[in-house]
Amino acid sequence: MIFFDDINPLAFSLGPVGVHWYGLMYLGGFLGGWWLGNHRLKQGRLPVSEQAFSDLAFYCMLGVIAGGRLWYMLSYVSPDWIWHDPLALFKVWDGGMSFHGGLLGVLAAGWWWSRRNKVHFFDTIDFVAPLVPIGLGLGRIGNFINGELWGKYTNADWGVIYPRALESLGKSIAELHQMFAAGQLNREARHPSELYEFALEGVVMFSVLWLYSRKPRPRYAVSGLFALLYGVFRFVVEFVRIPDAQLGYLAWGWLTMGQVQSIPLIVVGLVLLWMSRRAPTLAAAKATS
Repeated sequence: MIFFDDINPLAFSLGPVGVHWYGLMYLGGFLGGWWLGNHRLKQGRLPVSEQAFSDLAFYCMLGVIAGGRLWYMLSYVSPDWIWHDPLALFKVWDGGMSFHGGLLGVLAAGWWWSRRNKVHFFDTIDFVAPLVPIGLGLGRIGNFINGELWGKYTNADWGVIYPRALESLGKSIAELHQMFAAGQLNREARHPSELYEFALEGVVMFSVLWLYSRKPRPRYAVSGLFALLYGVFRFVVEFVRIPDAQLGYLAWGWLTMGQVQSIPLIVVGLVLLWMSRRAPTLAAAKATS
């Protein structure tokens, strides 16, 4: 059944301040990762105190926001903003966050925290990796609610009509609803690529990584599996997702920026999994409060 994606992106208002679903998805991702991380911390999966882990979670949150926004502006937006509108970097409410930049931000935060707490960097990353898909999945739900990052046209029964993709028609939202009810927009149905990514990057990745890491694994293994899965899933979904309008396809009429940036992750994932074959396994030790 074709769906008309006209969900109010504003969840509720607190006086003059509007709270958007997209922001709540980010908050849910951070809180979910923090809660599950504390659960695993009590199992002795990282030799630090609960306060130290809370610090790590906070630094990773900053890394996701700062890295995700900066990488998006540098990779997906014309560099003119640097000279003409430098404050655009901070306008996160206008949209535009990059997973790859957020990942670099988390890696930087993890490296700095690991040095301060005398923990091997990859023991930290292996611990954090299974928590990340929670935020990834919820973020894709936020994209769907916002009616953005839609896919290519489809005849599938689960196609979605995106009003923002129909702005060229010059119709009001009420008129689009009438046209949809009359079946006049069926040809405009698109792949809900955000939901595909929610299923793969969120549900599947979380399930695989959480189950795989339930018992101690060799160093590098969990991080390698995370990088490999995300790289492959993102590369595949890009085939049915419309590339950013300002970039289009980079080569051969199908290669996108998302695919280019996912190839290194696939390579890194394979390398880390290979390295894990002879790596030590972190022994469980109860966390201190």
